[in-house]
Amino acid sequence: MEIGKISNSDLEKLIFKNLNIKRKEVVSSSKVGMDCSIMDFKEDLIVVSTDPITGASQNIGNLAVNISCNDAYCECAEPVGLLMCCLFPKNISKAEIENIVKDASKAADKLNVDIVGGHTEITDAVSKVVIITSVIAKVSKNNIPKRDEIKPGDRILVSKYVGIEGTSIIAHDDFSNIKNILTSDEMKLAKSFKNLISVKTESEIAKKVGVKNLHDITEGGLLGAAWEMANSSGYGIEIEKNKVPITEVTKKICNYYKIDPLRLISSGSMLFIAEEKNAKSIIESGKVLNLNISDIGKIVEKGMYLISDKKEKIDEPKPDELYKVIK
Repeated sequence: MEIGKISNSDLEKLIFKNLNIKRKEVVSSSKVGMDCSIMDFKEDLIVVSTDPITGASQNIGNLAVNISCNDAYCECAEPVGLLMCCLFPKNISKAEIENIVKDASKAADKLNVDIVGGHTEITDAVSKVVIITSVIAKVSKNNIPKRDEIKPGDRILVSKYVGIEGTSIIAHDDFSNIKNILTSDEMKLAKSFKNLISVKTESEIAKKVGVKNLHDITEGGLLGAAWEMANSSGYGIEIEKNKVPITEVTKKICNYYKIDPLRLISSGSMLFIAEEKNAKSIIESGKVLNLNISDIGKIVEKGMYLISDKKEKIDEPKPDELYKVIK
């Protein structure tokens, strides 16, 4: 396709016709000749966040929607609208563009969020698809996590299993290499992790029970997210390595590539900080919804450590382990 903004006719055919606007908060959405969207939030606070998708080539529309919405869920907020900036390489086809938009639209419908605007361009500045998504969400003042109440003794919980996003990306994008080390059932399981990327359910549990902090596990993996949580709280953190939930298929893939699952991108896994009494309620609430939530550590006065048969310091996050595989 030609470099530059896509034509207005392609914008209508490939983009706008595949989007569904249904939220009552959306007064008007972007269209040809109108670059802005207008939303009405009444008394609620507005939560905004931006995230790029650069490490995946498959399921990128789904990832773009979920990763941004997950940021809002970390504030116990409800996503309302999304802005998507799509940068496509010259060799992309119209069919590929439409499939990405349909993938994003399907994910947005599932989360009840509207894609209200953005930008679509063909450019030689990128060699593969890059999508930057911004979420606009709403939250009641009473539902925001109580981060100023964090104290030593609070429990650290994690949902689902560590490394699920990285496992899914590798299974889809590096299939030719790992098909020889995984059984067909393991491959199917690894690819299915793309359906676990949202932390909407975790956010709803947190809102109901009460938490002091939430953090989705993105680049840098579990240890990166733990370091960031502790750093922002002003306290230390201890993670018990043998309590961290990791699937056998993730272990198998990580062993093959000699990468650390604790430092592998894991959108779909949520870290919680909660009082001990609330931590138990969060775990029980997860069981009712068939959602695995594990108690893996605690807040301490100072120091950031991974505890096993030795005490290993948790360092500031480095580039994600995924980039050792997907280059």
